[in-house]
Order: sequence, then C-alpha cells, then structure tokens
Amino acid sequence: MTEPSPAPAFPRRYDLDWLRIIAFGLLIFYHTGMFYVTWGWHVKSVHVSPGAEWLMMLLNPWRLALLFFISGVALRFAADKLGGSTLARERAVRLGLPILFGMVVIVAPQSWLQLVENGEFSGSFWQFWPHYLDFGSAFSITTPTWNHLWYVVYLLVYTLMLAPVAGPLARFMTGTGARITEFLFAGRWGPLAALVLPVTPFILYRFTLDPYFRTTHDLTNDWANHAHSLTILMIGFLLAKDRNFWSAIRRALPFAVASVLVLGAVLAPLWSNWNAMAENSDWNWLIWPARIARIFYAWLAIVTMLGLAQRYLNRPSRVLTYMTEAIFPWYILHQTITVMAGYWLTRQGLGVWVEAPLVILATFGGCALLHELVIRRVGYLRPLFGLKPMIKVRRVAAPAE
Repeated sequence: MTEPSPAPAFPRRYDLDWLRIIAFGLLIFYHTGMFYVTWGWHVKSVHVSPGAEWLMMLLNPWRLALLFFISGVALRFAADKLGGSTLARERAVRLGLPILFGMVVIVAPQSWLQLVENGEFSGSFWQFWPHYLDFGSAFSITTPTWNHLWYVVYLLVYTLMLAPVAGPLARFMTGTGARITEFLFAGRWGPLAALVLPVTPFILYRFTLDPYFRTTHDLTNDWANHAHSLTILMIGFLLAKDRNFWSAIRRALPFAVASVLVLGAVLAPLWSNWNAMAENSDWNWLIWPARIARIFYAWLAIVTMLGLAQRYLNRPSRVLTYMTEAIFPWYILHQTITVMAGYWLTRQGLGVWVEAPLVILATFGGCALLHELVIRRVGYLRPLFGLKPMIKVRRVAAPAE
C-alpha cells in the first residue's frame, strides 16, 4: 500500500463536518418516519398511513448519496494524512468493531421485536438472543444481521478497496486530474458541468443495473446499490480538494436551489401515484422521464446542500466539535431505540400526535443520553461505537519552590 503523498494545503472543511451531522440526523428522522408510513419495516405503529410519504419520497433519493459523498471526501483527507496502509488498519478497527458489536448486541432487539410482532417468537429477549446468534435459526429474517448498519459495512469494504490506490489517485488529482477539472469547472460553463456531468454514470446504472438487481443490503448480491454507492463515494474522494469543483458548486447554488424546488414540486405527486401510473398504459410515457428526473433531483439536492453549507456553515463551534464525535454513536444506536420505543408506545393507546413526538423524543433523547452518560465516558465502550480511545492526561507535579 502507498504512503502519504505530498498534497497542497487545504483548509479544514467545517461545512462538510456539519453536513455529515445533518445527513445522519436526517437518516434518524427518516427511520423514525418508517415506523408510520405504509412501507414495510421492522415494526409498525397502529397509526400507519401514507400521510408523510410524500416528504419521505423527497428525502429518499439523496439522503444516503449525500452521506457516501461526504464519506468519500473524508477518506481523501484521511488518506492524504495517514497513507493507504495506515488508513486501512485504522478504519478496519474503527468500523469493524462497531459492525461486530452492533450485529451481536445493538441490532438484536430489532430482530426480536420484528419476530414478536410477526408472531414468529413469543419469548423474552434473553430467550431470543441465543437463537439470534445461531446462524441456523429458521426465522423468516436473516439472523444475526446488520440492518441499518449496512452503510458501515459497505463503507469499510469500500475503504479497504480504495486504500491501496488512494495515494496514486490523490497524486493524479493534483496533476493531470486538476488540469481536467480546471477545464471542466473553471470556465463560464463550469457550474453547468458540475450539475450535469456527475449525473451521467447514475443514469447509465438506472438503465443497465437497476432493472436487474434490486437493493438488498446483503453485500454479496447488491450490485446496483454498490454501483451507485461506490461511484458517489469516489466522486467525493476525487473532488474533495478540487478548488475548481467547489467554486463551480458555489456558482451553481442559485440554479440548484430553484431546480430542486421545481423538480420536487413536479415529482412528488408523480411518486405518490406511481403504482397507478405504472398500471395505466396512458401514462407509460412518463415513467422513464420521471426516473431520469429523479436522478437529477438527487444530485441537485446534494449540490444545494453542499452550496448552502459552504456559504453558511463553514465555521467551527463547540457544538460542532461535540456533535462530530457524538453523531456516529447516535447513528449506531438510533434504529434500535426507535424500534423499542415505538413498539411500546404504540401499544399505549396514544393518539398519533402524541405518540409520534414521543418516539422522536425517545430516539434523539436516548441517543444523546447514552452517548453523553455512558459511551463517551467508558473507555472500553468507545471503540465499540467507532470512537477513538480516551486520551489519558498525565499530571506532572509542579516543581518545588
């Protein structure tokens, strides 16, 4: 593997730190919403309805793509600092331990309550756990599983794939690659190139892979999802320190905002009536244009977030410092808390306008309290949630007078 390559000085991107926090936060809200919409999920509220689905549909096309893009940027900064071999070793531990711990401990209650709700299991969690850890269990779902932690699994795999070539790719992007991006993004048409060119591979995948490989999150049979996720991560990695690209993003912001609003207003009603359109031959002509428009909508939403963050969030703060560490443990914890809190609360006879805020409060409050009171303060727990070990401050006695 390659060692760190000389790279031009590049300031810390506080805006991307904020966006990482925002992206994870949106993911937590999205999974809370999954408890209430009509789509399949681990457990469901008694108040299931399609009322919030239009908002979920507006978020769904870009929520994870933004996270993988930011992950690609973060990998570039880490690779330039650590080198490929150190990056691989460090991330194998920082991501590998949370995956293993998450599968064995954190995710297990989700599977338990899902099977209880489905009528496949009737015992306590402690009675269920040995069956969960038994790879031969005859449940309708795979156990043990990683559920929402699939993103961490994929990120670890992509990191290990990228580490051996991170140095050469970084050097390419500071030489020939920089000249290419200058040609593409620096001139008058740079904003247009930044809005259109990154979309092209995803349109290709939509025609060639998506119809044949449904999203499974099982790692070994998820080829369309891999193509989308790895490509957006590589775009982030390659363009992380490209000043011409980020300048084009700033210049494209007004058009991106306007386009996202227009596309969202047009596409939301189409998505809400998608099944009826697909079954009615009179509307077939709209199917593929709407699919392509969805891809543009997703990238334009990402550009909008990147541009707004550059303009308004590129500054340090104590809240940012705290949340930069906290948000990954929150992500690991959140879905299990949502499932457990939702499963209990929806059986208490509460109205939806009481139950839903309580589920949200339990999810965010539980994450915050567990992180603050337990995870960040207990040394052996920190690596299990992706945090660096505690730094021990060595006290030195003052010299005698």
